[in-house]
Parts: sequence; structure tokens; C-alpha cells
Amino acid sequence: MEKIWMKHWPEDIPKEVVFSEGKIPAFEHLRIHARRNPDKPAIIYYGREISYRELDESSDRFANYLLDLGLVKGDRVGLFLGNSPQYAIAHFGVQKMGGIVCPCSPLFKEMELRYEVNDAGMKCLVTLDLYMPIVNNVLPDTPSLLGVVTTSFRDYLPAEPTLPLVDYMNIPKQTIPGTQDFVEIMTNWRADAPSVEIDLDNDIALFEYTGGTTGLPKGAMLSHYSHIFKPSAVATICGFHENSRILTTMPFFNIAGMLFLISPVLRGATNIMITQFDPLAVLQAIDKYKVTFWYSAVPMNLAVMGHPDASKYDLSSLELNLCTSFVVALNEQISQKWRDFTGGCELLEGAYGLSETHTADTFCPRHRIKYGSMGIPGYEAEFKIVDFDNKTRELPIGEEGEIALRNPGCMKGYWNKPEATAETLIDGWVFTGDVGRFDEDGYLYWLGRRKEMIKVSGFSVFPEEVESLLNQHPAVLENAVIPVPDAKKGEVVKSFIVLKPEYAGKITPEEIINWARENMSPHKVPVYVEFREDLPKQGVKLLRRILRDEEESKTR
Repeated sequence: MEKIWMKHWPEDIPKEVVFSEGKIPAFEHLRIHARRNPDKPAIIYYGREISYRELDESSDRFANYLLDLGLVKGDRVGLFLGNSPQYAIAHFGVQKMGGIVCPCSPLFKEMELRYEVNDAGMKCLVTLDLYMPIVNNVLPDTPSLLGVVTTSFRDYLPAEPTLPLVDYMNIPKQTIPGTQDFVEIMTNWRADAPSVEIDLDNDIALFEYTGGTTGLPKGAMLSHYSHIFKPSAVATICGFHENSRILTTMPFFNIAGMLFLISPVLRGATNIMITQFDPLAVLQAIDKYKVTFWYSAVPMNLAVMGHPDASKYDLSSLELNLCTSFVVALNEQISQKWRDFTGGCELLEGAYGLSETHTADTFCPRHRIKYGSMGIPGYEAEFKIVDFDNKTRELPIGEEGEIALRNPGCMKGYWNKPEATAETLIDGWVFTGDVGRFDEDGYLYWLGRRKEMIKVSGFSVFPEEVESLLNQHPAVLENAVIPVPDAKKGEVVKSFIVLKPEYAGKITPEEIINWARENMSPHKVPVYVEFREDLPKQGVKLLRRILRDEEESKTR
């Protein structure tokens, strides 16, 4: 596709990505800023300041711990953590010894965690003490793990936090036998910088697990170059510099949230870090720390504006706010309301992107906003809309089809999944499974997913994964999962279940739902369960669309 969007490229944004310290791994940027501004806060966490020197030395200590544990370049390390300084330290530490970071959702239950640890062959898992009941039940079935590192929110919180805490952050620290304490690593391990040779283009920095277009999660392998290209692109577009103060509330385990863990370090900026979104904490953080940038979801902005004490706080330091439309879509009215509320801050749609591309494949030009669109393609981007049934046939402007894209942020493939890789990654192009179209100005419109992914409060839920998990219930013979509309969450999960004969009449839908709550992340848990004698199929292929059509007919 011709790059027709370049005619709308903003004049105040460079047309090439700015790598402020050159094309070097992200952790080398950290080292440079630690030497240049050692005492400058890299992170401010509820009042606790972690300087660039401390972040650099702490991640060196963690890297050396992993080496002493027996890990080598290319080994995988899981981060089963919420947003915290420990997450940043571990992330950079893993990469400093040549390891691969594997983010694990803090919402995971046992089956989900067990699957990803084993699929990646993780050698070490870093986790919160609060999550150890889950981890302990997984350990007997995860033979690749050489060690578990535990930490507490209390480890990095100041005695008198400057922002309100979420209740679980006040739970006293637990000592977990058989694990290595994170603070002890910071105290006892050497801070010498490990020596590792990194091939930016070919060495893997990150496994970002994603359902892709079908099935159980797959580890998208993202290179060290991808891991500086996309955060540098975001930093360039957003105008980050060493005096920027970037508020992070979106989860780091998600690739979009991770952009704003890495991009502040690339520019030597300060990360104002919050573990979990709270509207009062956001108001106070922006006011107290003179935040210049925030990445949010639209419901967060609405909650902040709706807080009863909102008028007490000064948000005039905010220069730019990117957001993601989860459940509530950004429109001109909300954007104008935010501009008035903050005293001039622009609220813009963040970007279109995927885990497979290190996300941020488009951006919204401030001077020419088209609400409802995903903006225009970003740096070094190639896009095309193709026929779903013939990927070689590119469709004309305005016509709907499958979004395919190629840029330096794209994955190397899925870990140990050659068939899935061959289906999704063709000649460097990622075929997304998403339906979209371009308009005559080169703005991308995302129209939904060809496959049957469900979007619950912004979280991607893949029917095949939920079905696989539900099939582990002793009463379930087979099941099919579809989305149903929900006023608050956008969509929720409904499961149609065929019971094993010996369980017929002996178990209720509520019992299935309660079991799911104990074994799945909250957004994956079926809200509705309906028992069926059989499921619609064509041969062995499950026909979810028939169930969807039946469900939709009930509301007509």
C-alpha cells in the first residue's frame, strides 16, 4: 500500500525514530543515564525514590543472582508481579545477563501460570509473596524452574506513602521457605555489570504471550531491537525528554503498558509508578509530582473527572494523555471535557497494535484528529488490507479486509510454534486476523476481529483457551464459549457445556462458574453457563457462530 498517510505526518514530529543514545540494548541506556545523572529519580513509587544509580546497580545484582543460579544467555525468566520497582529491576536484570523476560499476568490462576511456565521452559520465577499459594500448587508440575524469588509490596514502599495505597499493598511481608528473598539479593549479591554480547536484531529480549488469532497463548519472540524501536518511537512521537515525568498505571505485563516502563529509561526521564489505578492516587500524583504524560484507558479518565475531590488538584502540568478505548470509546466530547478539566491537556487515542508487533503501530496526529480511527501508521510502517481468503490479494482504499503490517517491531515468530508462526508471519508481514480499512487520508479504522476473540473490560479472551481450561473440570465433556454483550464490560463470556453422562443432573451452572473463578483470571470466567445435550459442529469443527446467532436472536 502506498504510504498516503505521510501527507498528514505532523510537522513537529521527526520523520525518523530518534534513538537518543544510539542503537544499543535498553539496559545500556539505563547504564548511560546512571553515569550521567546518578542521583536523578528513575522511579518515584508512592514517595520512595529509586535513582538511576540504584536502578542500574540493583538490576546488575539481580543479573548476577541469575548467573549464580546457573542461568545462561537465552534462558527464560517469568515475572509474576504487579507494577512495582521490583518489576523494573528484574526486567532490566534479566536482559543484562542475556535472559529473556516472560511477563505473567498477576491475574493468573494455577492452570494459566503452569501452562506459560512450562511452555516457555522458564528457569526462574519472580513473584509476590501474596501469589505463593498459586505458585506452590504449580511447582510440582514445573520441572524447568531452578528457583523462585519472592518479594513484597512492602519492600519498596516508604514508611509514609505520599499516595493512597490499595488494600492488599498494606499486607505485611511474608517469609517464604524455599525461595530467595528479593531484598537479600539486593543486599548480598555483587553489583558488577555482567558482560554479555547482544545481537540487537536476532537475540530475543522478550516473550510476550498472546492468543494470537487462535488457541492457547503463544510466546511472541521480540528482539532487543524491537524492544528499543517501539519505545523509542513512542518517546519520539510523545516528545519525551530527560525532564519528562511519566505516570504509569497500565499493567507492565501487557505490551502496551510495558512501552511506558521502557521509554522513560531510554530518555532518562522519571517514571511516577502506581501499582493499581485509583482515581484519587492519579489526581494526587499529577498534582504532587507535576506529571507531564499519562497513558490511560478512557474509563480511567472518566473516573478521575468524576471524583468528588477532583477540583482540589492541579493537573495543569499534563502536556499529553494517550488512552486506549476499553469498553468506552474515546470521542470528541470526552476529549474536550478532559481538555477543559486539565486546563489544556490533549487526550488522544493511543495506537493500534499487537503483542506480535510490540504494539504502537499507529498514532493519532494532534493537528488532524479523526475520532473513531486508530490514527496513521508510525515509523517504518508498511500496511495493507488483504482478502481474508486470499492473502495475496490486496484490497483498495476503503474496502474492509484483514489488516497486515510489517515494521522493525515485529516478532521473530512464536516460541516452539512453527505452524502458528507460518500462518501469522509471512515474509515479515504479520497477518493480524483483525478486520480493518484505510480511508483516503491513510487513517486506519479497526472494525473487529475475524476470529472469535472476546474483549472483556479491555482484556483479550480467546474462546479456545477458556474452553481448554473448562474441559479440565471433571464434569465437562466438551464446551463452546462465545461473547455476550455487557453494559459495563463491553462483553462477557458465556459457555455452553455438554456434561459427562455421570454428572447430568448432579451439578449446577453456578458450581461450574465457582470452579472457574478458582482456576481462571477474572475476565475469563464465564458469567453465564448453559448446559446442552450437544454442540453445533461441522465434522469435528465447532460452529460457535451458530451459538452466537442463537444468542443474538434472543435480543431482537
